[in-house]
Amino acid sequence: MSKTNSKVNNIMLHASRVVFGLVFIFSGVVKAVDPLGSTYKFQDYFTAFGGMFTSISDNAFVLAIALSTIELFIGLNLLFAIQVRRTAFLGLLFMLVMTPLTLYIALENPVSDCGCFGEALIITNWATFWKNIVLLALILTVLFTTRPHQSFFVLWIEWFAMAAFIGFGIGISLYAYNHLPQIDFMPYKKGVNLAEAMKIPENAPQDEYATTFIYEKEGTQKEFSLENYPKDDSTWVFVDQKTTLIKEGYKPPIHDFRIFNSMDEDIVPELLEYNGYTYLLVLYDVNKTSDKGAIQAEKIYNKYKNSSVRFYAITASTNEDLAVFVSKNKLSFPFYKADPITLKTVVRANPGLVLIKKGTIMGKWHWKDF
Repeated sequence: MSKTNSKVNNIMLHASRVVFGLVFIFSGVVKAVDPLGSTYKFQDYFTAFGGMFTSISDNAFVLAIALSTIELFIGLNLLFAIQVRRTAFLGLLFMLVMTPLTLYIALENPVSDCGCFGEALIITNWATFWKNIVLLALILTVLFTTRPHQSFFVLWIEWFAMAAFIGFGIGISLYAYNHLPQIDFMPYKKGVNLAEAMKIPENAPQDEYATTFIYEKEGTQKEFSLENYPKDDSTWVFVDQKTTLIKEGYKPPIHDFRIFNSMDEDIVPELLEYNGYTYLLVLYDVNKTSDKGAIQAEKIYNKYKNSSVRFYAITASTNEDLAVFVSKNKLSFPFYKADPITLKTVVRANPGLVLIKKGTIMGKWHWKDF
């Protein structure tokens, strides 16, 4: 019986550590290759939580790199059976923090997407919580089936490997930040045809709404549905109407791509129909835009301004901030406006450059790679 129990424990240990490790590696990698995406998600949370959290919003980038690196460190340690018991304690501590937090997020829904798998895999807040329950069970299994002082490698190899894991996590994040994500999970990735990505299929499900009417009679208010509201009873007085989304319909991968000129006209249809090359220079916030990058973009604009190549600089900044920025950097290219979230999604750089031909994205560049 003892041999059988030992064999079962061994199977449970290795299965649990491998599954837990792979999930953490995946979660860490998809965050590490897109540190700005994780930064924006942290900022969303801090804004939603309010209070003291808004004061630490400026540290979101550091927290984003720390989170992805910790996940990679735990995941790789467990996958390669390095310091398993100590890593399991660290994983348990991580899950004891994240599981209650995700329960709160599922209940209160401060943000619609938890961001636990970056942009690679979008799951609901409740799915995130139940996923964490499973992970908590797995890490407890690892912890209780690992023998104290159990080790598979000599100590110096383990220390070298752990240092390499940390360096790997930080390194890929810093590379992605200074260039672009090594793997692009965004809907505006290279090769995507924007028009196709914006299409809604004919039989796609539509948003479903529930409408509630509030009527008052003799000082008492009551809610009615569209089917039973007192349309023929004059003793009831209409007070208000509420419309609630009860089921979200199909959303195309790109559903909010609009660029406006100075006349508030959307130029996207014109952009998609043009058969030549078009450069989109994205500067989502000129107060945070690299001056060096803007000057490099000016050189590109001057190179092509007398050719068939079109050039649009797009920002979400105010006209006042834009005027100061243009004057400071002596820029001559025209500016257009778009939503800041859209611009952050198009390219993870400020400024970033996107090349389009016949509505298809041909290339994307960080300003350091112009």
